[in-house]
Amino acid sequence: MIIKKIFNNNAILAKDSDKHEFVVMGCGIAFKRNVGDKVEENLIEKTFILKQKDASEKFKLLLEDIPTEHVSLCYDIIEYAKNILGVELNDYIYVTLTDHISYALKLFDEGLNRPNALIWEIKKFYTKEFEIGLKALEFIESETDKRLPEDEAGNIALHLINAQVNNSSNKVEDITHQTKMLQDILNIVKYTYNITLDEKSLNYGRFITHLRFFFQRLNKNEKIESEDDFLLKQVQVKYKKAYECMQKIEKYLEIELSDEEQLYLTIHIQRVTQR
Repeated sequence: MIIKKIFNNNAILAKDSDKHEFVVMGCGIAFKRNVGDKVEENLIEKTFILKQKDASEKFKLLLEDIPTEHVSLCYDIIEYAKNILGVELNDYIYVTLTDHISYALKLFDEGLNRPNALIWEIKKFYTKEFEIGLKALEFIESETDKRLPEDEAGNIALHLINAQVNNSSNKVEDITHQTKMLQDILNIVKYTYNITLDEKSLNYGRFITHLRFFFQRLNKNEKIESEDDFLLKQVQVKYKKAYECMQKIEKYLEIELSDEEQLYLTIHIQRVTQR
């Protein structure tokens, strides 16, 4: 294995005898070394093998702009997530999550915080990914002495969710089907209320995101069960029209929604139809 490109003292692009490329990291792996030199394999700590060419090229560009310690940190988070979730993640997670966490640390240094508007949904519907996000905050704090807010656990969870969804072998078919369902549901809401929805509003964006998560759960045959229908009964009375609209959507989907799913869908309908 020889050095093809040096990013910094601790990160290089290496090439093996079969001309396969790898991003390799290790303390001092490129110190006083040159392109064409043999890689000191005993110094290798982490190896990135990205099979998707586009993801690999973007990752190389990322290495030129982001501190090596951030890349190494995200590698550990992703490996931890793979072990906990027991699934393969799309190669782009190495690009998107690394870029996100590095920028989140930059904002933290500047005293800025990005609230996550979907935090309650992520906590409820993606508990495993959210727990990994919380663990990631511990990893980050351990390495940087910076404790990022809980919202960032939600953001990390979103990256993990997307990396799993985008791994689907039927991605094109799924997206096509989901897009049609999404449009049909939006039409049900529009015709029930006889209004034009404000597609630029925050509530519209939240509604769309909720539906996309909902479709993912349908694909995985996941159902959210509720231990208490008290809130749903209150919502039925308080948001009667939104609840009736939700029932139309349930009928269109030809499935029986759990109380929890009915509750959140009704609340989203109520929000997206308010001026």
